[in-house]
Amino acid sequence: MSNQNFRPKVNKYVYVAPEILNNLTFGLEMDLLQNIKFLLILLLLSACKSDNKEAEITFTAEGIEIPVDYASGFSLTDFGDFKLVVVKDPWPDAGRSFTYVLAEKGAEIPSSLKYDQKITIPVKNMVVTSTTHVASLEILEEEETLTGFPGLDYISSQRTRQNIAEGKIRELGQNEILNTEVLLDLQPDVVIGFSIDGGNKSLNMVQKSGIPVVLNGDWTETSPLGKAEWIKFFGAFYNKIDEASSFFEDVEQDYLEAKTLAGLAKNRPTVLSGAMYKDQWYLPAGESWQARFIRDAHADYLFSNTGGSGSLSLSMENVLAEAQDADFWVGPAQFHSYNELQQASPHYQKFSAFQERNVFTFSSEKGETGGVIFYELGPVRPDLVLKDLVSIFHPYLLPDHQTTFYKPLE
Repeated sequence: MSNQNFRPKVNKYVYVAPEILNNLTFGLEMDLLQNIKFLLILLLLSACKSDNKEAEITFTAEGIEIPVDYASGFSLTDFGDFKLVVVKDPWPDAGRSFTYVLAEKGAEIPSSLKYDQKITIPVKNMVVTSTTHVASLEILEEEETLTGFPGLDYISSQRTRQNIAEGKIRELGQNEILNTEVLLDLQPDVVIGFSIDGGNKSLNMVQKSGIPVVLNGDWTETSPLGKAEWIKFFGAFYNKIDEASSFFEDVEQDYLEAKTLAGLAKNRPTVLSGAMYKDQWYLPAGESWQARFIRDAHADYLFSNTGGSGSLSLSMENVLAEAQDADFWVGPAQFHSYNELQQASPHYQKFSAFQERNVFTFSSEKGETGGVIFYELGPVRPDLVLKDLVSIFHPYLLPDHQTTFYKPLE
């Protein structure tokens, strides 16, 4: 499946939000910056210190701050021939930020600017470590710059799979155990990684070798639009912030239109999610990305009052007591059919959603090597995810919608 086919098609409104109006002078300000580059450097304001040797941001100047309205994990400022990307708390409770300088060749970087890594842009050779990163590169039409990835079989997109088949992208093992020998041989301009707890030894080793490593924290976002807005983060590496922003604005508009439409529904069905693994039922916590989708689709997630943005681990008895009569069951883990559910546990048959055949899965839509398309494309196309759920919970609102990710259990 090609991500190129999934650019939003929405009507353009005349309305321009105030925060966008404030940036209509972007081109004029950029010209001014080029002519009087860095003569407006102000006095040092402050230094941020941490026990983790966090880079101290002591430079301030008249840069153009790129609007980031939903994502809480990064900020982006454009100074003309270089950009500052600050990634905040890239893993839960990180307690620190990372500052990255993305500079064009010949850019003059003020000596007062302290940072964690410097990367020359536009990037020509990149390694990424998550399938959501692959989707972002394709949206920006930069998949040809991808030269290495850990776990090639997880990639679903036809465009990138073609590059894999042609030997343009090399296998790098696993995210936590990268094949550093192959990676060092590739000599990428940058590795876009992520860390669960800040202790990724493979990434630390790569960085010590002289290859810049940039941490991406899109996976920690709890807002569907917040996850999608990280496309601007990737746009900065290719001098394609405008293209990234335009794409995101289309997704945002499409998402908000679907949410507004869902609000017209006459009822709010009750919803269950997740499934058993061994003796525990794993399901989204009440403040999670998945729970937000259900709420925005005008439905009641029966575990929405639980704290946390990750997952819950409950007993079958607890889930049955709370959600036996749920109208719908979405995202039942890896299961594709009612027969699989029944064979895994006869207790699944006790749920009304099972009995009424109202169980829907996103794991049945896969690429040619088994990668689940939802995990790759869903985070950057939350509008499509929301439309799927609205059409399932309130079919009369979107009678002609063909779902992209969620399909009825067989």
